[in-house]
Amino acid sequence: MDGSRKWLLGLGAVVLVFLSHMTSALEVPLDPKVLEGLPQPPTITQQSPKDYIFDPRENIVLHCEAKGKPQPSFSWTRNGTHFDVEKDSKVLMKPGSGTLVIDISGEKAEVYEGTYQCTAHNDHGTAISNNIVIRQSRSPLWSKERNEAVVVQKGVPLVLQCQPPAGLPPPVIIWMDNNFQRLPLDKRVSQALNGDLYFSNVLPDDTRNDYICYARFHYTQTIQQKQPISVTVLDSSPDGERHPGFMLPLGATSTKMVLRGETLELECIAEGLPTPDISWQKEGGELPSGRMSLQNFKKTLRISDVNEADTGSYRCTAANKLGSVYHDIKVTVKAAPFWVSAPRNLILAPNETGILTCRVNGTPKPTIRWFVNGVPIENAPEDHSRKVDEDTVIISSVQSGSSAVYQCNASNEFGYLMANAFVNVLAEPPRVLTPPNRVYQVISNNPALLHCASFGSPIPVITWFKDSQISIRNGDPFVIYENGTLEINVAQPLNSGKYTCIATNNLGIKENHVFLEVKEPTRILRQPEYKVVQRGMSALFECKVKHDPSLIPTMTWLKDKGELPDDERFVVDTDSLTIKDVRGEDEGAYTCIMNTTLDQDSASAMLTVVEATPTPAIVYEKPDPPTDLELTDQTERSVQLTWTPGDENNSPIKNFLIQYEDLLHQPGVWVNLTEADGTSTTARLQLSPHVYYSFRVLAQNDVGYSNPSAPSHEYRTSPAAPDENPSNVHGAGTQPDNIVISWTPLTGFQSNGQGLQYKVYWKQKDVDEDWSSQNVANASQFVLSGTQTYVPYEIKVQAFNHYGNGPDPGVVVGYSGEDFPLSAPESVNIMVHNSTVAEVHWEPVSLSSVRGKLQGYTVYYRRERGLHETAEEAEQQQALTFSGNRSEGRLPGLQPYSLYNVFIKVLNNKGEGPSSLSKTFETPEGVPGPPTFLNVVDYSLDSLTLAWGPPANNNGRLVGYTLSYQPVNSTSGLGPIKEMSFLANETSAVLGSLNSSMLYKFYLTARTIKGPGPSISEEASTILDTARIQPTVGPGKGPTEPPLTTSPTTQSLHSPFHKALPIGPLFGTINASVSEDGALISWEQFGHHKNVFVEYIVENSKEEWKKELVNGTHSHTIKGLKPGMSYRVRVVAKDPAEPTVHSTNEVVVTVPAVPNRQVDIATQGWFIGLMCAIALLILVLLIVCFIKRNKGGKYPVKEKEDAHQDPEIQPMKEDDGTFGEYSDTEDHKPLKGSRTPSNGTVRRDESDDSLVDYGEGGDGQFNEDGSFIGQYSGKKEKDTHEGNESSEAPSPVNAMNSFV
Repeated sequence: MDGSRKWLLGLGAVVLVFLSHMTSALEVPLDPKVLEGLPQPPTITQQSPKDYIFDPRENIVLHCEAKGKPQPSFSWTRNGTHFDVEKDSKVLMKPGSGTLVIDISGEKAEVYEGTYQCTAHNDHGTAISNNIVIRQSRSPLWSKERNEAVVVQKGVPLVLQCQPPAGLPPPVIIWMDNNFQRLPLDKRVSQALNGDLYFSNVLPDDTRNDYICYARFHYTQTIQQKQPISVTVLDSSPDGERHPGFMLPLGATSTKMVLRGETLELECIAEGLPTPDISWQKEGGELPSGRMSLQNFKKTLRISDVNEADTGSYRCTAANKLGSVYHDIKVTVKAAPFWVSAPRNLILAPNETGILTCRVNGTPKPTIRWFVNGVPIENAPEDHSRKVDEDTVIISSVQSGSSAVYQCNASNEFGYLMANAFVNVLAEPPRVLTPPNRVYQVISNNPALLHCASFGSPIPVITWFKDSQISIRNGDPFVIYENGTLEINVAQPLNSGKYTCIATNNLGIKENHVFLEVKEPTRILRQPEYKVVQRGMSALFECKVKHDPSLIPTMTWLKDKGELPDDERFVVDTDSLTIKDVRGEDEGAYTCIMNTTLDQDSASAMLTVVEATPTPAIVYEKPDPPTDLELTDQTERSVQLTWTPGDENNSPIKNFLIQYEDLLHQPGVWVNLTEADGTSTTARLQLSPHVYYSFRVLAQNDVGYSNPSAPSHEYRTSPAAPDENPSNVHGAGTQPDNIVISWTPLTGFQSNGQGLQYKVYWKQKDVDEDWSSQNVANASQFVLSGTQTYVPYEIKVQAFNHYGNGPDPGVVVGYSGEDFPLSAPESVNIMVHNSTVAEVHWEPVSLSSVRGKLQGYTVYYRRERGLHETAEEAEQQQALTFSGNRSEGRLPGLQPYSLYNVFIKVLNNKGEGPSSLSKTFETPEGVPGPPTFLNVVDYSLDSLTLAWGPPANNNGRLVGYTLSYQPVNSTSGLGPIKEMSFLANETSAVLGSLNSSMLYKFYLTARTIKGPGPSISEEASTILDTARIQPTVGPGKGPTEPPLTTSPTTQSLHSPFHKALPIGPLFGTINASVSEDGALISWEQFGHHKNVFVEYIVENSKEEWKKELVNGTHSHTIKGLKPGMSYRVRVVAKDPAEPTVHSTNEVVVTVPAVPNRQVDIATQGWFIGLMCAIALLILVLLIVCFIKRNKGGKYPVKEKEDAHQDPEIQPMKEDDGTFGEYSDTEDHKPLKGSRTPSNGTVRRDESDDSLVDYGEGGDGQFNEDGSFIGQYSGKKEKDTHEGNESSEAPSPVNAMNSFV
């Protein structure tokens, strides 16, 4: 008893210490200056998944990354024992990381299978990774067996077993025929989850000898094939109709266990004649509509994200017209451990107490084990400050040097969870991270935030002072946040000054000073005014601004929200914009924007341009301001104002605008009072009591307003009772038990005297009771509490002052506050009109349950998935609100062939009520979208191969495709159209019996049972008949390069065939003419080729043919030809799809000589003198070199070259006695880096004009995109080397790669 009491007392003490010293989670800032020197135990930041299946063809990569201070070191265990990485040459650990890369090439991969675990360690603790189980993926072969032929009578059930080999992971099963076409499945013929093929009853059409089960293995991407099964269905003694019976599962009941969070799949396959229909239900509950789907023709019930509520008995029923049978499946839900709250890292100061919690759940209940630095806590060194209580570890009064990493491992028979959490003991004095003396600037009446970011252990306490004296407490108008930031809700100029934040803990104190400057807002005092300006005149827009003098303003003018035109007529001054010589295009809206670093203000005005009068001498301007204002005939409520008009400036005055200034209530603000006719010079002004008036007058003509007149002398009226009551009286509740009566208060001008107040009256409508009232001063609303929910009230507000009451106020009706509706709509039904529109009906709720003003009903609907899809789709929920007391609404824009979920809520001004029961509905099929693509993937003389992609949106069950095509003749006319149909699983076709060199247009549409969708089209041509030019061998030359005989290989389900290309011309007549621009070459061309060149060479020359690419045209101008020269010209075509070269006949083009109009420089005297001087200088240098050589002896060129043995200066022939570098024989001098034949001679190409350069031999090749590059690669090198060629024969592999 005493021991228990002591234990309880001790626990109480621990709790008290914990409550008094427990600190909130301390985050280490990312500032590198703070991180320097801060120790931190290791933390695993990346690790491989627990179950790692690897492909034996690739390296094994085990990820293990960790951070800490100092940098952690890493080690590994395999199957519970230390794994020495350095002793295995096949294993590499990445530097600065724990990640392992295991090279399994040439090794037995199964040697490295096992359980691995990574450990990260530094001076402050040890973190460990999960156990990583490595297994090799396997795709075993099918056991050799011979399937017996199956012979059955019509109508009987049948099962064809697949029994695939067990792979890792298990394979995907597909039944297909010999042509790799999937076998059609329906509710009669279906594939079970185990891969077997079930026939509820067989038909004669099921007879075939190629029922083949294929197993596809994911990791190795291999497919294994079972031996074909032959099935023969006899009709000699067919089986009659019979009751349903279950083929799978057997018996009346079965059980199924599933783990929480996984997907539950229940399967029922029945036999019978007619074919039974399958239905599902859950006993004692409903199927989870949001997570449930029926697949495999309703034979499979699939529930995703299973939870404990899915436990229970599920019944599948098979029924046909002869009866029904059912099977019960009892489902139990277990759970591998899952987190409720994982342990979090703790940063504690010495003598503080921390707590680690490891809260998990699972079925059965997980067992929790604690580790410290990777060692079971019961085996760790004893620590009296540490208490372990199941899922909790309490560390009391921690000390420096006691940092460690704790591991929590929660496990049951279905799995485990493991988490690392460190306890880092730090003793750090406060640091203020906010830079010192930072200046914060803010505009008056805006919030101001002053930061004081800090770090320390224990967590520092932040206090604020203003001007180093005034202590700031948390409360209006100041808010001090947990992170130390000080907020001033509404900053005023008096808040400007110096602020000091002090961070304090038991290890020290640190202060920081910041400054707040509250600035005056930027305001435009005089806005630009509307202008009507004659064309050719000037327009002036004024924009006078007031801003804080310490801020630098920037004035920007815009025209129609864009920049001003770049025109010197636009002159921008400090506070104005002048537009000189106004034009019609200057008309528009002009905006002045005044920006400072903290705020901005803007104002706009329109400019209208009118036509100038034809008489140039007349100038129209705004009138001059009126003068001589005088007040006469003064009374309490009126006065007579008289003035003298100013000059009209050639535009008659239309009217006068009279303004007043209230010197008592709004000094400096001029208000429009009234207008007078342009012919008047006097006006009777109606006045208000208790106002200090000053008047001024402006004159207006067609150009604009004049400047204001000088103000009149002040005129004061006597006070009186208010003439009017507040406007916009309104009553509405903000809470269910109140009504807020609000109004627009009278201005000082309207108050008519001192002591303005309001009397608020109210009473409940349609209730026999007296008015209640309340006087309110200096406010614009009154809150009446304790009302019923949404009850009408009659309300009125009367103004009064020291001189009496205002007029009798009018009565308005307001309502007390609303509350959320109580009821949900019922009897929700959906009527599907077509594939995109559905109509929702419901029973409206009672008006009394609305508890407010009925706004309408909101229908929420969401597409759960497509009916042809097996997986759910996470689509955004949509909502439509139908106003008023409705009972139906239409949902447009639905996606065909989809499953939707619908529920409804009633809506008032407060919000929405509870939702109705969810309903699901299905939209019927629609026409599909267009196929995603249509490509021509192979061309030949009389056939084309097309490939296409299925539609992005099937909108139903795709039944096939329709392909139409027709020829297009040379005049773009269309020939007769042909049509072909294909099944839904066909995505390519070979069209034969086409005309060669003919352009065809193709149209492709996809079809569902609702019809065809939109089509896509493509055009392509068959290949032109051409002659194949064979390479030749010339006299005295080596053989030309062999033709490229390697062609791409294409796998096809059809038998391949080859046809020889017939002979036919590509080019017709070629013509040439010469002009000043060059030689114009034109030709006739038939068919489509990608690479067409015009080639030319000087006549009787052995130079290389020069080329110019001329794709897409039938004429070309050759420029830069030399006058007086003759050239041979031809047109050559080469297509990447074939090695054949096509050429026109050669034509001779002669460029006429041009008389030389330039002075011959060789006959100029100065040039002759310069050349003689240069020659004399060279002669002197040669003599000096000869003398120095005779003095120094023989120059040892041969010896130096023999000593260096430079391969680039070795003699090219053993017997000519010359050095390669100094030889005079150009034919024997290879360039640096060139390659020579093995016999030591350089072969010179004498076939400069041969078409072999473009054919199968020589340097002609294709680049990666199939374009011809022979002239610009190999031939370019030939020009540079003057005939030197590589002796290396072309590689057939390279030739193959050129077509890849």
